Amino acid sequence: MSAVSSPRAVLFDVYGTLFDVYSVSRRLDELFAGQGERVAALWRDKQIEYTRLCSMSHRYRPFSELTRAALRYSCARLGLTLTAASERLLMDEYLHLAPFAENAGVLRALHERGVRAGVLSNGDPALLQPLIAHAGFDAWLDPVLSAHAVQRFKTDDAVYALGPRTLQLPAREILFVSSNGWDAIGATWYGYTTLWINRAGAPLDALDTQPTRIGSSLADVLDFFPT
Repeated sequence: MSAVSSPRAVLFDVYGTLFDVYSVSRRLDELFAGQGERVAALWRDKQIEYTRLCSMSHRYRPFSELTRAALRYSCARLGLTLTAASERLLMDEYLHLAPFAENAGVLRALHERGVRAGVLSNGDPALLQPLIAHAGFDAWLDPVLSAHAVQRFKTDDAVYALGPRTLQLPAREILFVSSNGWDAIGATWYGYTTLWINRAGAPLDALDTQPTRIGSSLADVLDFFPT
């Protein structure tokens, strides 16, 4: 394995990579019968759109606020009545998102191999810390890096710079892992060694940029850190 593909630490994206953002569909279906998948998809799309709009316009608002705003928009767009109680329940779901099945085993294996693993996320600490703790991942993930520290969102270089600055390693010696293709591309542009977890078998974005590797499961991370 070449030096460029032999990183010394790993940083994970959180939403969609460690945790399934569409696991909120179950609660949405309870509140809006038969509408769970539609609301979840629009909620996620609008959430990401808001991060880009705020970041590009230098009008930062915490990810938790944008998540709430995206939920309100999605329900209004689909003609669904969002009560205050329902909003609280749905926002609470973001503290209890379902982790993907293989993730605990992968994080444990990295720990056993002596690989430092952390996260680099758009989420603000008020969302990240309870979510990671609830899944039982807090013993395996350090540092927990948030875009909130620089008041920008991915794919701004200021966010990606948090990794090398904190880990005291060049970006190329850090594996950045994301299931979001746009995030994997942004991190590749920044200089990280990258792994795109393409669970859905989606085509690569047509931006003439190739992540270091493309996988289908978080277990593909372990190929970078052989025993």
